[in-house]
Amino acid sequence: MGFLVAVFATFGGIFLYLEIVLAMPFEIALRRIREVDLYGPILVLGAIPNLFVFFVFLRKKQDFRAQGVLFATLLTALVSLIIKFI
Repeated sequence: MGFLVAVFATFGGIFLYLEIVLAMPFEIALRRIREVDLYGPILVLGAIPNLFVFFVFLRKKQDFRAQGVLFATLLTALVSLIIKFI
């Protein structure tokens, strides 16, 4: 369950970053990211909400869900590292 919440939080973070920080429509922002090849950094910035989700699960004593969030965040970092070197 924590893994799924972390995946949705990452996608939500990516969407919010593209909409708020880049201040351009979603489709144009994706096209621009593809042109400049910034998939990895955008993915890592999108994973920032996982930090908040992780601490919420810890505060509620839901350790297994927090563990799933941690696993998803590490997987996101690994994917970002692979994207950087490919």
